[in-house]
Amino acid sequence: MAGAPQISQPDSLYRPARISRHKTASTKLTEAEYAQVEQIAGSRGQWLSEWVRDVLLAAIREQRSPQTVAAFTELQAIRLLLVNTLEPLLRGEKMTPEQFKEMLRYVKTNKRKAAADMLASYAEGASEQP
Repeated sequence: MAGAPQISQPDSLYRPARISRHKTASTKLTEAEYAQVEQIAGSRGQWLSEWVRDVLLAAIREQRSPQTVAAFTELQAIRLLLVNTLEPLLRGEKMTPEQFKEMLRYVKTNKRKAAADMLASYAEGASEQP
């Protein structure tokens, strides 16, 4: 209509075109929980379903990938090796090649448990002990 005033919507109401999705994941919430998630979604300028989807997908991305687990395990192996070899060396003790090979075997055997224990302590919120 010519000459009719254009009504513009505030940027917070603008929503990008939706991608067609056909699967649903649902949950039940209390009134208080629903009010919280609705408020958070609104404060971010998102539909409730968009915010929930973003949170779910972010949680999936944060899951430990095999590469991340392997890298963390190897990091713990280096830590085990350093802690168990530096302490005697700092006391002035010598390490024979056989002792070093035994230390490497120990590290290889125990690195996965050390990594799992460290992750568990982080999950519990425990502080690292010397």
